[in-house]
Amino acid sequence: MGTAGSDIDDGFAMALAVDLPDQSLELVTTVNGNTDVETSTLLALDLLDRLGRPDIPVVKGAGAPLLRPVHEHPARDRVAGVRERLAGRTPAPGRAATAIIDHVLASPGEISLIAIGPLTNVAVALTLEPALSSAVKEIVVMGGVFLRTTRMLAMPGEFNVWVDPEAAAIVLNSGAPLRFIGLDVTLQVQLGRADADRLQATGRPFPAYAGACAHAWIDYLQDAYPGRGFRSAPMHDPLAVAVVSRPELVTWRPARVAVEVCSDITRGVTVADLLAGKEPPAPNCLVATEVDSAAFIDFFLNHILSL
Repeated sequence: MGTAGSDIDDGFAMALAVDLPDQSLELVTTVNGNTDVETSTLLALDLLDRLGRPDIPVVKGAGAPLLRPVHEHPARDRVAGVRERLAGRTPAPGRAATAIIDHVLASPGEISLIAIGPLTNVAVALTLEPALSSAVKEIVVMGGVFLRTTRMLAMPGEFNVWVDPEAAAIVLNSGAPLRFIGLDVTLQVQLGRADADRLQATGRPFPAYAGACAHAWIDYLQDAYPGRGFRSAPMHDPLAVAVVSRPELVTWRPARVAVEVCSDITRGVTVADLLAGKEPPAPNCLVATEVDSAAFIDFFLNHILSL
């Protein structure tokens, strides 16, 4: 969440993680993806201030994919006024990958990583410290699409995987416990204008701000994709946070997933074997195949409205 017209689901995911009583958001790392890593770091710091949690450390992460050119970001200012509000506050020292390693290894079996951007930081961490794969409780990834396609030739894979498919391949082959929340389910959980109105009507600073951002993002989607009939905004990333507390919100299937890294035509496409054959391959993750959309939106809004 930044200036009007910026993507909102990353911010909503952080807000949900802050409010959930059975989760403790202990570390935020940023990565090149929806925007450049400098901007995403400023926005993360600003959002935590808005949520009353400036104590949560933010560590700047990878500014580029492992091998690919940096994705071209839309030319719009997402941080208008942010530097002034932060009054000189800066990210925590260090690098995202080593911060992840240190945090997980300090509490083996207790830390869940929720990856809601490209997997560059996570892949680097797993490569630097292979013990991370057995020390982490689980890695929940908002990424991929398994039962459908993106229907976009310019971006054949889901965005987070498409930006850095090599990083996704490293994570999938790491042996870590993985759950993937892909477009198959996230496109079914939508925040509508009536929901944004409810947020604004609270009169409290954060819900009102979030509701205004939601309206502005829906306006942007309608203008940018006139042929897709957007009347609401998908809550991709908040669903990844929610399933850590409420795994029953989605249906899980064990799968063997591979990602295309060689062909530009199918870059970032995730191919899932759902183990239906007589001699299936060994699974490397769980993928979400169905979601209780109404239950999620109710769960999500109850928390955001309470902030």
